[in-house]
Amino acid sequence: MRTLVQLHTSLGWWVATATGLVGLWGVALAIMRRPPGRSFNRAVGAVIVSMTGQVLLGLVALNLAGTRLAGSQHVFYGVLVLFTFAFAYIYRETLRRRPALYVGLLLLFVMGLGIRGISTFGGSF
Repeated sequence: MRTLVQLHTSLGWWVATATGLVGLWGVALAIMRRPPGRSFNRAVGAVIVSMTGQVLLGLVALNLAGTRLAGSQHVFYGVLVLFTFAFAYIYRETLRRRPALYVGLLLLFVMGLGIRGISTFGGSF
């Protein structure tokens, strides 16, 4: 159990950073008016899976720990990441209009949620 919590803790910054970098890549593609290629789409898929896995890992660690050390704000931002991805899936047709820009901005927003979640660890409302 302790290993699970340590894994969740150590991967948090890596996943948030990777999400932000891919988000910046998407915005840069939009500014340069270049279409997103296969490598960008794979990177988007990788960070979405990574961020979703990170949230699920945190929820499993929270349930196994039996305590509420993380705090309600930390859990809130983690769950908000999942809701953001769910709404992005619902509006996927809109995102396809300008995929690099919209997906890039989406990932920057999710990165912000991740950083906010990390910074509020242990805090409650």
